[in-house]
Amino acid sequence: MRQFVITPAAGKRLIGKALAAHPVVESAIESGTIAIIAGTTNGYVAEEVLAVVGQNDDFSRRGFFRGVTSSPSIETTESGRLRNEDGFPGDVIITDGVWRKGKTIFDVADEMIEGDIILKGANALDLVRRQAAILIGDPNAGTIGRALQAVLGRRVRLILPVGLEKRVSCDLYEIANRIDAPGCQGKRLLPVPGEVFTEIDALSLLTGVCAELFAAGGVGGAEGSVWLLASGSEEQLDAAEKIIRSVSSEIGIEIAKRRD
Repeated sequence: MRQFVITPAAGKRLIGKALAAHPVVESAIESGTIAIIAGTTNGYVAEEVLAVVGQNDDFSRRGFFRGVTSSPSIETTESGRLRNEDGFPGDVIITDGVWRKGKTIFDVADEMIEGDIILKGANALDLVRRQAAILIGDPNAGTIGRALQAVLGRRVRLILPVGLEKRVSCDLYEIANRIDAPGCQGKRLLPVPGEVFTEIDALSLLTGVCAELFAAGGVGGAEGSVWLLASGSEEQLDAAEKIIRSVSSEIGIEIAKRRD
């Protein structure tokens, strides 16, 4: 067994790399539609999937979200949206291997069928029950409301890339009943059906190791980090160590460049 530390940003990259190699994603890339709904984790997913089809040159993660929880240094609206969204690229919609630039889930949800895939980030993760929930600020339930019409109506597959930093200890359905009740103020919370995909799942898919969360936290840029205990063969553990070092090094270089 070996111990690994993964920062939230490195975890997002790890999830992105794994989802680009996910068998159902690979299948849909060749024939079908993949809708990667804008979000900070999905920015990494979009980069990796677009790299597979050789169309990532014009994509940037910057501004690839509709709502975020941010520091006071980033100017957003009360709902978490950027005040200036002129650079918002839309969601990443890929059909038969071609990126349909400028399209969003609202443009393509009605045409999606069984075999197609929607990837949508989440805000809360129940790791024990493997359930996820999404904060809702839009009175029409936003992108997930539109996506669920395809998921529940036509069996389009929903994958929920979500970092372990978003884990909670409560029953998501129970807390959602209270948050969504008449008279409650603020965001709503929607637990959704779908395949939860975390850093643990990413390591398993990419290397075959079995990992579990055993500690968390950090300082100096490592806030929100998770400690994972991984077990497997020496070859599997070496592969896990190699990829974690790779994504961690990449994120470290990105942070250094921003500081410069």
